[in-house]
Amino acid sequence: MLRLVNVTKVYSAKDNPVHALKGISLNFRKSEFVSILGPSGCGKTTTLNIIGGLDHYTDGDLVISGVSTKEYTDHDWDVYRNHKIGFIFQSYNLLPHETILENVELALAIGGMGKEERI
Repeated sequence: MLRLVNVTKVYSAKDNPVHALKGISLNFRKSEFVSILGPSGCGKTTTLNIIGGLDHYTDGDLVISGVSTKEYTDHDWDVYRNHKIGFIFQSYNLLPHETILENVELALAIGGMGKEERI
């Protein structure tokens, strides 16, 4: 379902580019549970951000359901994030002025779910 092929990520930092990923390749099977472990600064968050479409790779390819993401538009990434992948953030990223139900409903509404089904 999901494959990283020789993915690199370089962040520009003045005169000193930061090579966050140096050609990683991974294959994930459908419904597979995966943990990414490693020391601080090894590229875990960068890898997850690329897999989640929150950041873009510098070189290589991310293949989703057999389709390269090299030509993905912003709309393609939105559809992917709304229908193919989920996120659980350490800080929860909840809207503090909304209830828990309203926070959950918002995400489901963005995904196109009707009000009765959301509740």
